[in-house]
Amino acid sequence: MSAKALGLLITASAVCEDGVAAFNSPFRTSRLLQPIECILRDNRRGTHRRIPGFSLHAMDSAIVDPSVVTKQEYEDIVGDIYTPEEMMKRIERSNYLYPKHVEVIHDFDDIVGEMVDNVLLETGEKSWQPQDYLPDMSQDNWLEEVSELRECAASLPDEVMVVLVGDMVTEEALPTYQTLLNTFEGCDDPTGVTETNWAKWSRGWTSEENRHGDLLNKYLYLGGRTDMRSIEVTIQHLITSGFNPGAQKDPYRGFIYTSFQERATKISHGNVGKLARDHGDMGLFRVCSKIAADEGRHEKAYQKFCEEILQRDPDGLLAVFGDMMRGQIVMPAELMNDGKDDKLYENFSAIAQRLGVYTAIDYADIIGHLVKRWDLEHLEGLSPEGEKERDYLCKLPVRYKKLAERSMNRKKGPNEEEVNMQSFGWLFDRKVQC
Repeated sequence: MSAKALGLLITASAVCEDGVAAFNSPFRTSRLLQPIECILRDNRRGTHRRIPGFSLHAMDSAIVDPSVVTKQEYEDIVGDIYTPEEMMKRIERSNYLYPKHVEVIHDFDDIVGEMVDNVLLETGEKSWQPQDYLPDMSQDNWLEEVSELRECAASLPDEVMVVLVGDMVTEEALPTYQTLLNTFEGCDDPTGVTETNWAKWSRGWTSEENRHGDLLNKYLYLGGRTDMRSIEVTIQHLITSGFNPGAQKDPYRGFIYTSFQERATKISHGNVGKLARDHGDMGLFRVCSKIAADEGRHEKAYQKFCEEILQRDPDGLLAVFGDMMRGQIVMPAELMNDGKDDKLYENFSAIAQRLGVYTAIDYADIIGHLVKRWDLEHLEGLSPEGEKERDYLCKLPVRYKKLAERSMNRKKGPNEEEVNMQSFGWLFDRKVQC
């Protein structure tokens, strides 16, 4: 009987008698407290028979009477033999929701290693830190430096302070984003110190992003323009509420999202910096420019990951990209709440739109950038479904931009002429036009 014609059934059995020898099995088959016996199934005939002298012990050993079953016969019955490490990998693969996607991202693991080495900055003394852009409280002239910072911050309009606080709150919810990154199948960090390139990227990216919230938080604290307790309440609410961008554990969806979102964050920080410069706060301009530069480096890495996926599974990535664009990219701070204003995110977003910090046109431009960056127009070797998604995505930026321009240029109706003023707890309840 061939090996393919045999199957192995496991059923409960009594404790083995003394005198039975054991062959150590390199894989875990059962965790029953009692030994179990094995029954050989003839797949061709649909019959079963016991294997004399053969059972599997709870401690992961194959219990065999060598006078009845040889080790070779045992291996012939069981089939392939795996080390514990190999068996664990097979189990992990069988548990993936997206096994093909995991296989694809593992195929360019060396590229991820290059991103870790070449995109992420060095750590420690050689890296920039928030303190590099803030008054040094250990120096004798600390009071002069703080006074200069507060004088510059005083020149910023309240509306600029609102978008600055909103950006800072978004950055401070970093624990949520690292949690999200670790849900992407095949590129997580299961132990917290895993030495895979994907795990190193996750930790390195997080360590760099961590500086952004720290720097903006300290700037706002020293500037004295904002109610820091209200801001801290907002941060705690946001982290507690969580965040679901619809990635569904899929690395394809995850990296399309991060490719989009890192660029959006870069645009937002960069535009806040320009507003600060226009109002005379060059210190804040340098702060926002530095953070935007970090986001730009990270954006390129995530877009490179998607480029590598396209080279290996273009139909798969286009299907996911198209599906995500038929919905809407969720902004990471959409659940922000200061405990008083249920529409806090909407009001913050309205001001960001009005000031040109981040607009619907930016959203359309990001889609266009991704389509161009991945050269979707010239992508070849696609299935009919893939070609349909490509055509849809290539036309989408123009469609979105027309809709965005139409929305932004829409004339207000007679009932909308009144200016919408909203109070912000972040600014001690001062009112700002939304």
